[in-house]
Amino acid sequence: MKIHEYQAKDLFSSYGIPVKRYILCHDTGEAGIAYDALSMEYVVVKAQVLTGGRGKAGGVKLAKSREDALLHAGNILKLTIKDYPVNKIIVTEAVDIGSEYYMSFIIDRNTKSVVLMMCAEGGVDIEDVAAKSPEKIHKFPIDPLVGVPDYLARKFAFVMFKDISQVNQMAIILQKLYKLFIETDASLAEINPLVLTNQGELVAVDAKMTFDDNALYRQPQVLKLFEPTEDEKVETAAKEKGFSFVHLDGEIGCMVNGAGLAMATMDMIKLYGGTPANFLDIGGSSNPNKVIDAMTLLLKDPKVKVVLINIFGGITRCDDVASGLLAAFEQLETDIPVIVRLTGTNEKEGREMLRGTRFKVAETMGDATRMAVEASK
Repeated sequence: MKIHEYQAKDLFSSYGIPVKRYILCHDTGEAGIAYDALSMEYVVVKAQVLTGGRGKAGGVKLAKSREDALLHAGNILKLTIKDYPVNKIIVTEAVDIGSEYYMSFIIDRNTKSVVLMMCAEGGVDIEDVAAKSPEKIHKFPIDPLVGVPDYLARKFAFVMFKDISQVNQMAIILQKLYKLFIETDASLAEINPLVLTNQGELVAVDAKMTFDDNALYRQPQVLKLFEPTEDEKVETAAKEKGFSFVHLDGEIGCMVNGAGLAMATMDMIKLYGGTPANFLDIGGSSNPNKVIDAMTLLLKDPKVKVVLINIFGGITRCDDVASGLLAAFEQLETDIPVIVRLTGTNEKEGREMLRGTRFKVAETMGDATRMAVEASK
């Protein structure tokens, strides 16, 4: 789950991490009022959308007067950044920047721990730095039984700074950010850039946080901040029906029983030159209503040209699945080709039930995938 910059800054502030004052606005009139309220000659107007690249897209502008703030607010509120329309902005105090740094805590699946990442080049895409100059990025695995005590925080801070005042500030920020990260079940807590002002103060100019969806049940204060995208709304609705669903950008809709088989199916589609439209694990049931719900979900995607149903019958019998498919498609109206691969318990009976119907039946996963890719093209 992602949250906006202003929401992350609220969390930062509640944990004592230094951020500049800001005011949330929804129109140009509010931006003018915000400029007056901040009583600053220089302010920054920033788009609030759940994606990166705002600066490159024109979503972050320095305003040197009230008129500038109104102009920038109006222009930014007309933007769409990476398919996200901008419908709110913040007007925040400008910072007298001396230098910029990057820091974050993130879950690392390889080390099975939280990792602290720091870089002396802030304000840029950390992925670009990692690709071109990986030696500039410092990574420190954090032992969950140790955390970030004073001695480690200072050790990490000395990697970035030599001045003792800055080291002390950095150590405090590290400890507070780690505490926030752990206590909110975050999967990412990022400051980019962390700015050293010309007055010698460290300030979090930007804030980014994402959270573990599986822990939201115990984070009601975080869940309140959830603003689902259209894709997330679909995924949530699918979860309520007992499906695991992730929307992708391809043309072959996939309906599979089992997460591992679903992943393998997507790999096979790519191998044969196709593009999967989704990950969809319907579980072990052959209930016709479940098939109807799954097909309805797939057919909502206008890009889907063909549906590949890949079922391994273990406890679930293939003839039961075939019966469910036949019953389901009596209620569904679609001209989209449907390829079905059944294997496992009672597979011959299941395939025989589908022969001569609207379904194209395949015996092997390779045959089914080839048929789906050809139909999609």
